[in-house]
Amino acid sequence: MHMLDERKTAILRAVVQEYIETAQPVGSGHVANAPGVRVSPATVRNEMAVLEQEGYLVQPHTSAGRIPTDKGYRFFVDHLAQPGRIDDVRRQQIGDFFQTSRGALEGLLSRTGQLLNDLTSYASVVVGPAQDRANVRSVQIVGLSPRHATVVVVLSNGAVTSEPLDIGVDDNDARLAAAGAHLAAHLVGHPLTDERPLPPSGDGAVDLLCDSVMNALADHTTETPSSVFVRGASSMASAFDAVSTVRQVLSALEQQYVVVSLVHDVLDRGLSVAIGAEHGVEPLVSCAVVLAPVVAEGEQVGTVGVVGPTRMNYPHALAAVDVVSERLGRRLEEG
Repeated sequence: MHMLDERKTAILRAVVQEYIETAQPVGSGHVANAPGVRVSPATVRNEMAVLEQEGYLVQPHTSAGRIPTDKGYRFFVDHLAQPGRIDDVRRQQIGDFFQTSRGALEGLLSRTGQLLNDLTSYASVVVGPAQDRANVRSVQIVGLSPRHATVVVVLSNGAVTSEPLDIGVDDNDARLAAAGAHLAAHLVGHPLTDERPLPPSGDGAVDLLCDSVMNALADHTTETPSSVFVRGASSMASAFDAVSTVRQVLSALEQQYVVVSLVHDVLDRGLSVAIGAEHGVEPLVSCAVVLAPVVAEGEQVGTVGVVGPTRMNYPHALAAVDVVSERLGRRLEEG
């Protein structure tokens, strides 16, 4: 992506800032007076036309002014947006919140979401740590008929998994018991998701049985999903003109797996801000996401962020999300 010269950069910054504030398309007359621009409205008009050709601005069909595109916001975020300063009142609000917040983790995460929503008026997303992975408590293989057996696994969280198993005609009860014992010796006390290969038992037929059990269980993960809290989605609704957009956004944010995969995908790509189509979640193309990992004792234990319209106040959102993620991490370290 090539760089914009100083004048175009100043004009783009002025358009983005004005549009974030007013939600009205921005005209050249207004930009001419902006800090760092100081050229005639005619010159601004020419430069804005170039910015439009290059995909940073777009002219809504009914107006004389222009608004930023996702590419325009991306340039703004990457090159121009310093994280804003959190004012003292809000800083105090965050400090008080984490000092007085007590009780179970779920409640803390849910209230942290409310805090972010209060601070930014955007929808907040808080993804907590995955609950403890359940370990295997027992494994049994039960013969049902000469050809069929069932493997039953009981987990430490009380969940029971059973899978059908096709067995060879000469796999008798003694062999099923031997395979069950071999599996138990290596699985009990560990999560099913452990990718540790089973050592051989010394009996080829038992090993074959164990392999087919492991294959049958492969689809079962004992990972309990992360806890996800979305707060204030409806308070953001006023940011969108079209009712259909609002409906799309709200229903997407109600689906936990959408939110979790969105969060993982954005962070996996090393982004803290994903704008419009960049985050790949179709119903949220009119939204931007600002995220920060929550780190406690050097481990990422969760994520906090906000989802708002693409014309969100990025400097303010970045600052709020940064401070809250940092304070939540410290609070989790204190237990």
